[in-house]
Parts: sequence; structure tokens; C-alpha cells
Amino acid sequence: MAERIGIYPGTFDPITLGHADIIRRGAKLVDRLIIGVTTNPSKNPMFTPDERIAMVEREVAALGIINCEVVGFNALLMKFAEKQGATVIVRGLRAVADFEYEYQMAGMNQQLNAGIETVFLMADVGLQPIASRLVKEIALFGGDVSRFVSPTVCADVMARVELLGRLGDY
Repeated sequence: MAERIGIYPGTFDPITLGHADIIRRGAKLVDRLIIGVTTNPSKNPMFTPDERIAMVEREVAALGIINCEVVGFNALLMKFAEKQGATVIVRGLRAVADFEYEYQMAGMNQQLNAGIETVFLMADVGLQPIASRLVKEIALFGGDVSRFVSPTVCADVMARVELLGRLGDY
């Protein structure tokens, strides 16, 4: 039987405990899980692509998951998946709003390549509200993000906030 390869794509800016949960669970569904760190022109990244790749590699190593590989890409997801030999796209869902967006994306991806299935994993109930965008916003306004990211990612975020400067007056 051929090796089943899955792709878990995202910007991971920064990688959160929610992402780590999906990685841990997604890795059980495939022989090899490729975590595709991508750019998204509609997002304002806090970290460079290389910094995000290194951060995700470090977090995956800390999880002790041996069937994961981290690969940066800047291309159409389905082209990247085809190049990697993937047959599965793993996506995490937090809320109804995520479902609507992901459902549309899965439909478009199926039109591009019907041989690659999208698998949705519901976020752990305790992790559902976590979003990278919110982690960055909380940190930039001086809030504590330690409940949403690992200690090493928290240190990375706080160091970046020191460079960028905090927002707000409080």
C-alpha cells in the first residue's frame, strides 16, 4: 500500500497550542504529515517565513512527533500538495465561521484535484477560541499570551513585541 501523505497548511504566525493539537491528531491519520508553512498576502505577519518555519520545526520536535516534516511554500495549495504526493489536506475547525470558509475552500480544492481529500478536525474545546491573529493582538497590547502558545513561542512573541513596540496607552 502506498504511503499516505497529508498536508496541514497554514501561516502559523505564530504557531499556537491549537495548531499543535491539530498537528498531534493529524499525524495519527497519515503515514507522513507535511506541515506547509505558507504566506498569505491578506495577513500582516509578525514573523518572517524562515522564522515561522524554524518555530514550527522546534514545536514539532518538542511534541516528539516523528512522522512530521515542515516545508515552506508560496504556491497554490493543491499544486504544493501534488508536488508532495499528498492525498489528504488536514484542516482545523474552531467555529461555524471557520466551517463556512473551509467548506468553500474544500469545494474549490476538489475542483482543482478530486484525488485529494480534505479532512476537518474539530479543535479541542479548550483551544477553540485561540487564533494567531488574536495572540498577536493581545501581545501587542501588552496582554499575557502564555495560555495560548508554548513557553518558547511566548518568548518569541514577547521578544518581537519588544522590537516592534507595544500598542495602546495601558
